[in-house]
Amino acid sequence: MALYCGIDLHSRVCWIAILNEELKVIRLTRVDNDLEAILRVLESYREELEGIAVESTFNWYWLADGLQAEGYHVHLTNTCAVKQYDGLKYADDKHDARWLARLLVQYP
Repeated sequence: MALYCGIDLHSRVCWIAILNEELKVIRLTRVDNDLEAILRVLESYREELEGIAVESTFNWYWLADGLQAEGYHVHLTNTCAVKQYDGLKYADDKHDARWLARLLVQYP
């Protein structure tokens, strides 16, 4: 089963959402911005993950570089340029992470 990941990145923490093709949430968790901690969350889904969408905020580079070095397929997402992002009914970090993953499902 294909899985898709969205990471809503902030200065100290991030929200990680993993969805399946039917947009069902497989995992939704808050993690400190520590590459090893994030890799531990992703490890059990490694084989099924089609991609990881990371919000292209001011501090994305360490995460994108670290994930790519581990073999993950990373997509930087400029949320200001994604039209669908404007229409979100809810605006919190959990929903943002799910929306990023959903973009990968809808626009692979």
